[in-house]
Amino acid sequence: MNVTVKSTTRARKKAAPAVPDTLPPVPSEAQPSEAGSDAQPQLVQLLTPEGVRVEHPDFPLTTTPEELRSLYRDLVLVRRFDAEATSLQRQGELGLWASLLGQEAAQVGSGRAMRTGDYAFPTYREHGVAWCRDVDPLNLLGMFRGVNHGGWDPNEKNFHLYTIVIGAQTLHATGYAMGVTKDGADDAVIAYFGDGASSQGDVSEAFTFASVYNAPVVFFCQNNQWAISEPTTNQTRIPLYRRASGFGFPGVRVDGNDVLACLAVTRWALDHARSGNGPVLVEAFTYRMGAHTTSDDPTRYRATEETEAWKAKDPISRLKAYLDAEGLADEAFFASVEAESEQLGLRVREGVRSMPDPDPTLIFDHVYAEPHALVDEERAEYEAYAASFEGGENH
Repeated sequence: MNVTVKSTTRARKKAAPAVPDTLPPVPSEAQPSEAGSDAQPQLVQLLTPEGVRVEHPDFPLTTTPEELRSLYRDLVLVRRFDAEATSLQRQGELGLWASLLGQEAAQVGSGRAMRTGDYAFPTYREHGVAWCRDVDPLNLLGMFRGVNHGGWDPNEKNFHLYTIVIGAQTLHATGYAMGVTKDGADDAVIAYFGDGASSQGDVSEAFTFASVYNAPVVFFCQNNQWAISEPTTNQTRIPLYRRASGFGFPGVRVDGNDVLACLAVTRWALDHARSGNGPVLVEAFTYRMGAHTTSDDPTRYRATEETEAWKAKDPISRLKAYLDAEGLADEAFFASVEAESEQLGLRVREGVRSMPDPDPTLIFDHVYAEPHALVDEERAEYEAYAASFEGGENH
């Protein structure tokens, strides 16, 4: 176990606050349930699959037409980038790709709920959150092409590098959030993970630390129903959001295909955490429409009927239906977004194909902080081996 506490040069003005004797009221959906495991979970929804706007007493949301159109643009461009990346991998331009198809609303809604000073810790599928944090898509693709280790400055974007180790980032986020508290900052932290990661011990340890230290962290679980080939029913006997009550903090289940609900719930959760009230668990109930990664074949373990049923809940279609029905966007707007998405796809394709191959000897550069005799010897052996092919017939 490793809890990474945020390092900082800012003066630490006060110690972590004690857990208050009485916490402020939380929305009814976040209250622990006494019902049995067969009880129907609460689900926060502000936009139905048909595109009808509904209100929720605990999560009011006021948006302007410009904000709604901006959210739609985010969803479309993120999906286009993701589709281009999948195609590039199939054509041998990327080593692997983890698609977010179907999860755009969960990522864009939560990503746009963050303030500038908030910090996100992703897994390896949060391409939509990366978009919201102004990370260039080509930087993401550079990692999957094998030419960089991420390519962006985490402290510039307040978006940590992708974490491949399942669940480890929840501990990193908790440690960072503990550091935020010691700094006396008015920021919050959000940790992304999936339903499969919820079975990892790291996640439970993060819940314990965050609860005991009252850390300002939101645990955002994208429950896409499948941990590779294992359904959620094989991992838990209760809805995932209810696990929070066992650790002493609130949990909420939100419609993960509803960008407005994800925005409202995550905004509430971040404000709850940053106000000294401790962590929150948000379960975004969504669905992974594609494969776990491009090395996976979902047709081997799930029914086509299940995927077809979730198509009717598509996050982009429902927001477009709402914008159209309310007269908040016209055909010219939709056409402009589509054209922009095509330009993004072209930029991504050309950018990936023009990426220079890295110097193979770079793998020796940062094995140790200081020069090391054995590494120098191994570098020299490799360079001599590589040089033996230069100009040869078998190159």
